[in-house]
Amino acid sequence: MTTSLLRVSTPVASGGRDKFLDVVRAGAILAVITQHWVMPVLSYSQGTLATGNALATPGWWVVTWLSQVMPLVFFAGAAANLISLRRAESSRAWLAARVRRLLVPVLPLLAVWLVVPDLLQGMGIPAQPLQVASSIAAQLLWFLSVYLLTVLLTPLMVAAHRRWGLWVPLVMAVAGALVDVARFADLGLIGYVNAVFVWVAVHQLGFAYVEGRLGELTRRGALALSAAGFGVTALLVAFGPYPASMIGMPGAPVSNMSPPTVLLLFLAVGQLGLLLAFRPQLNALAARPGVGSALSWIGARFMSVYLWHMPALIVVSGVTVLGLGYATPAPGSVLWLVMAPAWFALCAAVLLVLLRLFSRFETQRDDVVITARTPQLVLAGLLASGGLLGLAAHGFQPLSEGFAHGPIPWVVLFAAGFALAGRRLSLTPLLGRAVAITEAAKVKR
Repeated sequence: MTTSLLRVSTPVASGGRDKFLDVVRAGAILAVITQHWVMPVLSYSQGTLATGNALATPGWWVVTWLSQVMPLVFFAGAAANLISLRRAESSRAWLAARVRRLLVPVLPLLAVWLVVPDLLQGMGIPAQPLQVASSIAAQLLWFLSVYLLTVLLTPLMVAAHRRWGLWVPLVMAVAGALVDVARFADLGLIGYVNAVFVWVAVHQLGFAYVEGRLGELTRRGALALSAAGFGVTALLVAFGPYPASMIGMPGAPVSNMSPPTVLLLFLAVGQLGLLLAFRPQLNALAARPGVGSALSWIGARFMSVYLWHMPALIVVSGVTVLGLGYATPAPGSVLWLVMAPAWFALCAAVLLVLLRLFSRFETQRDDVVITARTPQLVLAGLLASGGLLGLAAHGFQPLSEGFAHGPIPWVVLFAAGFALAGRRLSLTPLLGRAVAITEAAKVKR
């Protein structure tokens, strides 16, 4: 049997861990970190922080076709969701555990960044770099906001997958394309609907992997899938209205990420096919003792790593750029190539310190007994998602700017969601008390 006919994947077993998913998840978060730490081009002068993007260098857009891995995060998350849902005693129990697990790691980030902007302002940091830092610390919360929605939809979408299979993401792809048509026809705000269509469609691919449809591809089939995904992506870039970069670029009139375009779904297909083609090699890599331990360590801290890697960048940037007057060399220059590893190492060192302080919120067992029913859990997820989206859009501005313009309304919305994701809220005692108060008022009259 030739190599091209060897099966490179099998349906995920009901027990144990899938090493391929561990590699994809860890590789994706490392790619996210690397991209975010390496791409800033920074300089500071007279109270103004100038920011740029190294990936805006001519020709470097091609890097984003591999470094833009958020589709893979949704894919791996979907696979993990389905595997854990299979093992749960009920969908309510699964939803309760999943929502709490996503929300708890956010608590220390909110607590720190409610204080830090006013603290930095009191230390004399100028308003413009403070605004940049406050925005950067919160902007990546968009992912958690959208991912919460996919978690809430998971039981329904699993049922849809088992009934209609790959027709579900196909229909969503068509809907996403129609949304893009409307968006590019001067109905720009409608593009945000694709935050559901595109990301839920990618999420469905994770179900297809676990259920065996994608998992049964031969290497030749996986490479053909990859070629199709990247090929459609290239055609849409060449002949459509889509930019070549898979991330937003400074000054670009259109972004494939904000809001997401259907192009990201085809990119996901290309990336996923490429990874599936080399699944045996990735599994062998994961089986090595040192690598396996690293994958487990990252997996247990995935959300913490994601949430704190940008604050680590802010700390390093503040000390070196604002404090020491460092300016990023021209991207691609010899000096930039020399300094990039040192910059990365500094950010990694700060991140490790932050993880030592805050990752315990994710790694320690949550002993709270969750009695909330499914409708209450759904409401909790929606409120928390809305709060996170508001923070991502507005940032952690100083509290001194006032209630309406600061982060407090969004934090309150998130806190309400977090509170509802615990004990069941019963209206009966409240109604009984209201009736008693009413009756007492009647007696007094």
